Parts: sequence; structure tokens; C-alpha cells
Amino acid sequence: MTEQRKDLEIRTGCDRGLCHQAIGRQDRQLNTYDWLADVPGNADTTDLVEVQFKHTRKGYYHNVNRLPLKKGDIVAVEASPGHDIGVVTLTGRLVTMQLKKANLKSADDIKRIYRLARQVDMDKYREAKAREHETMIESREIAKGLGLKMKIGDVEYQGDGQKAIFYYIADERVDFRQLIKDLAAAFHVRIEMKQIGARQEAGRIGGTGPCGRELCCATWMKNFVSVSTGAARYQDISLNPQKLAGMCAKLKCCLNYEVDDYIEAGRQLPSHEVILQTLDADYFMFKKDILAGLVTYSTDKRMAANLETITAERAKEVIEMNRRGEKPESLQADGEQKEPKGPVDLLADGDIHRFDKAKKKKKKKPQRPADNGEKQAKAPKEPKEQKEPREQQPAQDGQPASQKKPKKKKPQEPKGNEPKQ
Repeated sequence: MTEQRKDLEIRTGCDRGLCHQAIGRQDRQLNTYDWLADVPGNADTTDLVEVQFKHTRKGYYHNVNRLPLKKGDIVAVEASPGHDIGVVTLTGRLVTMQLKKANLKSADDIKRIYRLARQVDMDKYREAKAREHETMIESREIAKGLGLKMKIGDVEYQGDGQKAIFYYIADERVDFRQLIKDLAAAFHVRIEMKQIGARQEAGRIGGTGPCGRELCCATWMKNFVSVSTGAARYQDISLNPQKLAGMCAKLKCCLNYEVDDYIEAGRQLPSHEVILQTLDADYFMFKKDILAGLVTYSTDKRMAANLETITAERAKEVIEMNRRGEKPESLQADGEQKEPKGPVDLLADGDIHRFDKAKKKKKKKPQRPADNGEKQAKAPKEPKEQKEPREQQPAQDGQPASQKKPKKKKPQEPKGNEPKQ
């Protein structure tokens, strides 16, 4: 256990319990982990500071007043006109590296930080943010009334409420000069129109992808590269538009992540047009496993027949032998013949009665114990003797036979023990 330094303060909501300048994660999009925050003098290397605004909009500013800024501070920065309110997301050396990715055209785009946000600034900021949703709904109705083929996806007010940025999506070029006049007359603020693509819109809204993780465009991606179906072909992915499309209805950005590795690994495999010749037959390429380096060949060009799976090295050996005019006995190494597979019985080890419902056994009634405490087994019941049918006697005295009572038989005396007279 190391002793706690006095110049470090404990902060909550970060990865480490004891951290300097809040280098842990925060609940904001495009968050950058400052792994140099604990290095002494890191904040003094440059006066550049990264500030984030609503969703994925970020800006870079000069800390000309040398304020002791740290990650998570709310600051008031220069804007045109007025000022804006944002959150500090990065300081130190990593800001210069992030600045290269931003591709700023000139150094004039980098403005300055005024001060830490005051209570008056925060009140104006909350008041302006509360108007954004209503402004977006009303602006959509105005654009629809003008017949413009565009969709206003989001509205962002400046921190002081003097300007509003309208983010819109359009497939074609849109003449929104009249729209700007109508919006300025309706909301009495300075209007700025900014066109974004479907990927940028998904990044601003956020969400969860089919992989179960947050969208890459909403967490770390800043620059969007065009994605083509060729990336799916290189990786042998089925060209199913429903599976290849992301939340933005465009091709997934993650298709470009591993395409370079697949292209490099695919160069080690033989060409798809090369035919392998053996003493038995000619083999055509049927499929290939790029990362594993395995190739499957078939004797039929259009369907799977007599499939043989070999390595890429073995395929190149066979191709070299065919160039010399030689034909191996089989595609397998050392002339091994592939054992033919017979039919497989899927129910060989299964029980055909496994789906039958088990019959419930009737519960036996418990036997009552005898008086002496010992259990006595019941004697089996003897079968009842069948009674012979009685013959109907003729009716007498004018009564029907059914109403006549049968005569009782006299009991016979036992024989054998009679005394002799």
C-alpha cells in the first residue's frame, strides 16, 4: 500500500480511486482517455484545451489566461458572436495529437477560453437548451411549408442563446436562403445551417449496435471513411443488405476494420481461376478460409462434389507440379487418399420413445395396521360363482310369470352321518 499524497485529491466517477485531474471515464460521447494526465508537467506542455459541446461537436481553444483547468470543468469560450459554454475533455500533450486528426485549415480557427462558467452563465445556458426541442419541431414545419427536400435532425443553441445551429440531412443540393429568413424571423436568433450525413446523425443521436456495444460513431470515431461492398467481398461475407447495414441504414463502418488483414492474408492463397489436376480428376476452387489458410476444392465447377480441403502451401505445391507436367495421385499430402464418408444416421444413438409422455403410476393406498400392531396381508378375493339362469315357470291362476314368486327350496340335511334305524 502506497501512502496517499497530499497534492492529489480523491475524485469519484473515474476508473481509479485516486486520480489526478480526473483522468477516468465520463458520461460524454467521443471521450478520450488521458493516459498522460499523471505525468508531471503534462498540462504545461501546451496551452491548447479540447472542449466538447452538445453530442459530438468539439472545439480546440487557447488557455491564454493560464487557468488551472482539468477534465470535467465547465468553461465559457469565445464564439462569434458572444460566448459558448462547453466541458473540458482533454488537456496537455494529447490535445496536439487530437488537433492533427481534426484537420483544421488555419490557426485562426482556434479561439480562446474566457473563464470558468459562472452561475449567470449556467442559467442562460439552461434556458437556451430548454428551447431546442420546440425549435426543432417548429423548424421542420417551416421547411415542410417551403417544400424543401431536407430533414432537420437536431438544433443546438449557443451558450448565451444568441445563435442556433440547425443540423440537416439532404440527398440533393438545397436552396435554404428563404428558410434562413423565416427561421430568423420566427426565433430572433442568428441562424447557422450545417449539413451532416447519415453516419454523423447516428453519432449525434447515439444507440446500441447489433454487436451489443455502443455505436462507434458515438463513442470514438471522428472521421468517417466511405465503406463499399468490396470490403464484404474480401472477407467472404454474405452480401445481405439487412445484415451489412447499420443503425444509420448505411454500410457498417466496422467492415473496414479488418479488411486490410484479409487482403494481406488473401495474397497467400492461390487464385480462384487456377485448376488443380490429379491422376483421378480436375479440381476447381469451391471456397476458402482466408484467416486459417485453408482452401476447399470440388470436382464440379458449379456444385459441391468430392470436396477436398487442403492448406495453401499444399495447393501451391500441386500448382507447381502441374506446371512441370506432373500430376499427383491426390490433393492430400504424401498421396493419402481421403476415406469416403458413408451415410450418417442422425437417430442412431437416439431413443424413438424420448418424446412419449411417461405414464403416471397410480399411488397405492396405504394399508391399515391390525389391532395387534402387525400388518396383515389381505387374502386374495375368490372369483364369484356364476349363477345359472332360472327357468321361467308357466303362469298359474291367471297371473303372469314375472309376478309369480319363486318357491324356496328346503334345506337338505347333511348325508353321511345319519343314524341307522
